[in-house]
Amino acid sequence: MKFAVLVFPGSNCDIDMYHAIKDELGEEVEFVWHSETDLSSFDGILVPGGFSYGDYLRCGAMANQSNIMSEVKKAAEAGKPVLGVCNGFQILTEAGLLPGALLRNKNLKFMCRPVQLKVENNQTFFTSQYEQGEVITVPIAHGEGNYYCDEETLQKLKENNQIVFTYSGENPNGSLEDIAGIINERGNVLGMMPHPERAVDALVGGADGLRLFKSIVKQWRESHVNN
Repeated sequence: MKFAVLVFPGSNCDIDMYHAIKDELGEEVEFVWHSETDLSSFDGILVPGGFSYGDYLRCGAMANQSNIMSEVKKAAEAGKPVLGVCNGFQILTEAGLLPGALLRNKNLKFMCRPVQLKVENNQTFFTSQYEQGEVITVPIAHGEGNYYCDEETLQKLKENNQIVFTYSGENPNGSLEDIAGIINERGNVLGMMPHPERAVDALVGGADGLRLFKSIVKQWRESHVNN
């Protein structure tokens, strides 16, 4: 499986994402600069965290205007897995690939520490290697991770089982219904604030995030390799 790690001016988690795929997962991966106009050769798209364009205007707003985002939308429409983490989640909401928005943390402070997540839906492209209801530890690093949507959207998220991760125990940013990660209705686009790519090796505090990437590869192989 071949992954693209998108790189915008101000991205700072792209190297972590690349390491997770190449060194921990052992899959093919390439960096793709935001000005590129073709993602057709990739099987999965990874939109990393950071401060794209310095978070000017709104987090992710300027990144959404980059050439590469039209290709991300094509990839999503084609059913390819698209993962947006932290600033990547913000970019995916700006692009309309996921509903809702990310607001300033309730305490108005940047937070960087491990948090506990509950796996609310393990029947997705991204979570098949987890147990339903399992609590995992993944770090956060954000100042605008407070997920918000209107009541109608929230009801749809619940009805369609689109809430994939919630904060367990402590809600660090005030997000609605403790939401930490959601998928689109089709199930191939996931946005989450915590950083699974920073939890792929026990030497750096834990490997709970690695199973998310293993889930992607497993699902992709089951649907492609044998066809």
